Amino acid sequence: MSAVEQYVRARIVTEADVAPDATGDGALPVLLRYDPAADPGTVRVALPQDTGPREWAFPRELLERGLRAPAGTGDVRVWPCGRVQTVIEFHAGDACSVVQFENRALTRFLRRTHRAAAEPVAH
Repeated sequence: MSAVEQYVRARIVTEADVAPDATGDGALPVLLRYDPAADPGTVRVALPQDTGPREWAFPRELLERGLRAPAGTGDVRVWPCGRVQTVIEFHAGDACSVVQFENRALTRFLRRTHRAAAEPVAH
């Protein structure tokens, strides 16, 4: 089983301390990670920040459900935003980051995680 890492462009809606990239559209690279060998039920999302990335881990199933209807657990909430976008809200203490993703990018990532989880274990 191999790990999956995928950078996607996402719009960080609430981060005043994160400057938009050179394109000026406010979209930044966000790292999506999945390691079926370490934790087959968990995905990780790393948001860029001036002091280094912040990472959240949450159930892959939460991301899948959130593409279709509002879902949440702990410090993470996911919900569809129109027909082509999904919003993920991350809470850390008093801070909250709201990030908007294209559904295609999240769906592509989830497909890759399912393929990785289905790979046979090498001995």
